[in-house]
Amino acid sequence: MNESVRILLAEDDVNLGFVVKDNLEHQGYRVDLCSDGEEALERFGQHRFDVCILDIMMPKKDGFAVAARIREVNTHVPILFLTARTLKEDRLQGFMLGGDDYITKPFSIEELVLRIQVFLKRSKKELGAQQEVISIGKYDFNHSQLLLKSPGKEKMLTQKEADILLILCQAQGRVVKRNDILLQVWGDDDYFNGRSLDVFISRLRKYIADEPVAQITNHHGVGFRLQMQM
Repeated sequence: MNESVRILLAEDDVNLGFVVKDNLEHQGYRVDLCSDGEEALERFGQHRFDVCILDIMMPKKDGFAVAARIREVNTHVPILFLTARTLKEDRLQGFMLGGDDYITKPFSIEELVLRIQVFLKRSKKELGAQQEVISIGKYDFNHSQLLLKSPGKEKMLTQKEADILLILCQAQGRVVKRNDILLQVWGDDDYFNGRSLDVFISRLRKYIADEPVAQITNHHGVGFRLQMQM
């Protein structure tokens, strides 16, 4: 099943890039290895990828710049950052640019493979597309198409944005615990993922800010609720 999955790997450390590529190919994935940001963007424009793994510190264009360009043309391909830095500002910047996850060097191949599998389980490759359209006031939300649509307006969501909104919609009117969202979407409820969740919630609030009957409320220390006024 992995043979049809194509991964863009951008890593300027020759030895690490070779090891990661070799191990992922051993798992059955098809891997395109690039040594700098410009090469990664060129390769992204030539092929369709299922996952992008981007080192942050690269020559020519860093991982943040590459992610920003990718998000201009593709809002749903999962982006995983590789970084030797643990500054929370770096993590938050990456999520603001549309990144989906982080993995800090040094890391195990097993951990990387598990992160990739989490991405793929959310995609149409391993899960049948959920075609149900959910109404949020004047908006129609299609999770499988990552689309939030109202008359005269369309917003393409990232995969994590769509996943979080789906969880809130399915529990409409009820508070969803922060930890439950983190475990379902990130697979981990650590501090940095918690800060990232706040960023995604803020984005979703802005997307539906012009819909007065729908509101995402924060229940401090507990979680979030999608409230719909009838």
